[in-house]
Formats: sequence, structure tokens, C-alpha cells
Amino acid sequence: MGNEKLLDLMLKDIVLLSYVGLKIILVHGGGPEISDEMRKSGKHPKFVHGIRVTDEETIEILHEQLAGKINKDIVLSINKYGGRGVGIAGMDGNFIRAKKMLYKTTTKSGREVEVDLGFVGEVEQINPTVINYLVGTGYIPVIAPIGIDAEGNSLNINADTVAAELATAVHAKKLILVTDVPGVLRDPKDEKSLISQLTTVEAQKLIDEKVIKGGMIPKIEACIKAVQSGVDSVHIINGILPHALLLEILTEKGVGTMIERG
Repeated sequence: MGNEKLLDLMLKDIVLLSYVGLKIILVHGGGPEISDEMRKSGKHPKFVHGIRVTDEETIEILHEQLAGKINKDIVLSINKYGGRGVGIAGMDGNFIRAKKMLYKTTTKSGREVEVDLGFVGEVEQINPTVINYLVGTGYIPVIAPIGIDAEGNSLNINADTVAAELATAVHAKKLILVTDVPGVLRDPKDEKSLISQLTTVEAQKLIDEKVIKGGMIPKIEACIKAVQSGVDSVHIINGILPHALLLEILTEKGVGTMIERG
């Protein structure tokens, strides 16, 4: 959502949906902005299979950009368009308890090795009390995906993972992931190969068959877990398409990929 006009359009749609009675929780990332800020401070962003290696300097940048500037800009826009946005980071009130991610990968020689990603975490537990209160009183929570561990360290967590875990914790009806592709494609080079509907079993099969690969794998795994944990349906939509959110929720066919139990 690097395009400011597209982001504004989507935030207007979110406010509209809240006016007609939908209770919305917004979890955001901020990868490109964080990478830009790292380069300005002379740091080269480093990723391992799509996961940002996060040292002490990088976690400080996350605090400034993710929990600070990006979060507050989204809140300001929601409020400007008549909504009631409230910014919150996962570390506020220990609302997202996390643990350091132990990441293992396999070398070309077939040996399994552990990679230290720094201050990167995975969700251990979500306490939805504050979110339920905000939603129940008419606010739109805007969440920066930074968790806190038992020692008080803040940890960088994948936004899709946080959204999926939170959807489960608050018993959400729908989880919608906004990305820059139309949805799950049978052929990544052909947008006409969009798969509009999948069951969790079919989605897992596409991962196993390597039809789904790269950065889409963690998204789909998060989707499968959310549906298996009680969320009615998960949708993957293209945020570059104007009004994608309205088209997916309010039309029968939708515009992205919907994953459900089946």
C-alpha cells in the first residue's frame, strides 16, 4: 500500500464499513518504509526466506516507523474520514506475548542449521481484552505487529501471522489479507489463473505441490490455521485494485481468493 491515494481510498472504505455496522480491526505492516529508513542510517536490510533479520538498531527503527509514524498516519487518516481509529502496538499492555523465533533451514548439502534472526518473534499468546473493549465501544483498533517476550524485549512479528492469531482470539467472522497480487494464482505469471475459492485441504495441497511458493506460503499457512481455529473464511485481495475491500465483502463473486473449511 505504498501508493498514498490507494491507501486513503481503502481507509475511507474501512470507515464506511464501520458506519454500516461491521466491527473492523486493522493490522498493518510497513516493510518498504522500514527498509528505506534502514538505508538512510547506513544499514543494509537483510532477509532470510522473506523474514527480516532484526538487530537492536533495526528494532529501534521499527519502534519509530512501525509503532510510531506509520501507525499514527493510519490513525490520523481514519479519524480524518470520520472514523474512530486508535493506534496500539502488540507490546502495549502485554497484549501480544511473543517468543524468539528459532528458525531452521536446510543447506544445499542437506544439513539442517539454525539461523539467528535477532529480535524476530512468533506469537505465543494474545490477550484480546483491550481489543474487544475498543471494538465494542465503536473504535477501530490499528495494530502495529510488535510483540513482547517474557524478558521485556520487543520482537518483530510478521503482520499476516499477527492478524491470523488475532482473528482467532477475537472469534472474527472474516480475516482479509491485503497484498499486491490478485490472490492465489495457479500460474504466478497469469492473473487470469486466479483461484477464487479454496478449502483448507485444497490450499495445503497447492503448497505441497509448490503451486503456492515464496512469500505466499506464510500467508496461506496463516489462513489455513485461522480457518481451522474457527474463523469462518479468509480472503486474500489485491490492495492495488480500487475498492477491493468493498468488492470482496459486498459482492457475491468477490475479487480475490476465499479460503474456508469446505
